[in-house]
Amino acid sequence: MGMKVAIAVLAAGRSTRMGSFNKLLSRFGEVPLVQLSITQAIAAGRGPVFLVTGHMADEIREAISGFPVTIVHNSEYASGLSSSIRTALRVIPDDCAGVLIHLADMPLVTEIDIAAISDAFICNEGGVVVRATACGKPGNPVVLPRSLFSELSLLEGDTGARGLIAASEIPVIDVEIGRAASYDVDTPEALEAAGGFRPSR
Repeated sequence: MGMKVAIAVLAAGRSTRMGSFNKLLSRFGEVPLVQLSITQAIAAGRGPVFLVTGHMADEIREAISGFPVTIVHNSEYASGLSSSIRTALRVIPDDCAGVLIHLADMPLVTEIDIAAISDAFICNEGGVVVRATACGKPGNPVVLPRSLFSELSLLEGDTGARGLIAASEIPVIDVEIGRAASYDVDTPEALEAAGGFRPSR
């Protein structure tokens, strides 16, 4: 295998708009959403997969038990998204040229999407940022090169890397994956529309 891209699946959030229910434990068929996200990341086969836990960490860990994934806990998850990115960066192996950040609440992102985004990064020898787009608008996942890791580790609050990407001089490659790049299940309505449901027990 040539250049590797680590995949960090972020599953630490509190899903506050779902009330007391953690959306990552919602079901798509018989599969919890977090397991679906992990499965797609593993199937893409572009590098090691990491899961960042936070809220309800034990339940999330149980939902992906037995999968070849390294779990890393973000004890500062309540401070927002940036803390999960920082947590992931601390465990990315030295032989990975970058990290693909995949939000675990995006059920329409497939292994094909993850592979295509990773391959665009690999084809450009790891010297670019690659982001998924939905009808031309930036979305997720996004691949961040190792050259940005030190700056990414300084992010704070409930913010991703978008501002940092815009401020850097690193070229950005967009990969169009359609609606999947912008569709998350933040509300019960969005969950239902995506084909998911809240288990009765």
